[in-house]
Amino acid sequence: MTGFPSRETVNRIKAMYPTGTRVELVHMNDPFCTLPQGLKGTVRAVDATVHINWDNGSTLGAVYGEDQIRILTEEDK
Repeated sequence: MTGFPSRETVNRIKAMYPTGTRVELVHMNDPFCTLPQGLKGTVRAVDATVHINWDNGSTLGAVYGEDQIRILTEEDK
């Protein structure tokens, strides 16, 4: 992803990941990231980044278009 996403894209991201949504880390496109795949967390805010309070205490955000997270289903939570 290059540059900041459009307002429409940010609004779509916000709709996809409302505050309080439980997510799981699939892949972080950062060679220095130490968060393990499968780590779960709760969305706290969204802009071009999905800001997440991870269950291990980290607050590292997932950058839309670079990192991969998935929304947890009720069975996953």
